Amino acid sequence: MNQAEFKTLLDRFCDAASRGDAKAFAQCFTEDGVYHDYIYGPHTGRASIEDMLQNLFHRDATNYDWRMFDPVVSGDIGYAWSLSKFTSTIDAFKGKEVVIDGMSRFVLKDGLIASYHESVNGGVAMAQLGVEPARMAKVMTRWAGWLRDRPEVKAYLKR
Repeated sequence: MNQAEFKTLLDRFCDAASRGDAKAFAQCFTEDGVYHDYIYGPHTGRASIEDMLQNLFHRDATNYDWRMFDPVVSGDIGYAWSLSKFTSTIDAFKGKEVVIDGMSRFVLKDGLIASYHESVNGGVAMAQLGVEPARMAKVMTRWAGWLRDRPEVKAYLKR
C-alpha cells in the first residue's frame, strides 16, 4: 500500500467511525480483521467490529469525532497520530467532553486493515470524565494484564 492509499483508508476509517456508520467502518477491515480497543478489548471479524462501533462506542458517547494525522506506511505496516473527542452519555459521566491523543498501528492486507492497535493514555481520558481513583486503578490493572498477555509482549519479555 502506498502513502496516498493509506491516507484514503484512514479517512474512510475515521469518517465512518465519526458518523457512527458501523458497516462502513467494519468494511475497512479484512473479513478476519482484529480491532484491539483499549477500553472494550479486542474484536475479531467484521460483525464484531461493527457491533463494537454501534453498540459500545456510540452507545457510550455522542458528538464523536476521530481524525488521523501524519500517516506513514511501509509495506504492510502503517502508523498515524490521532486526536478524537466525544461527549459521554454514560450516566455517571453524562455530558463530560473528552479529548484523546493517541498513536495507531495498522497491519495491512490487500488494501484493508488486518489488525489495528492503539496506544492511548486512558488515564487522561478518565481524569477528564472524573473517574474515581480506585476505579482508575482497577481499569489500568486490567489494561496492564492485556498488555502482558499479548504474544508479542510475552516474546519480548523472554529476551
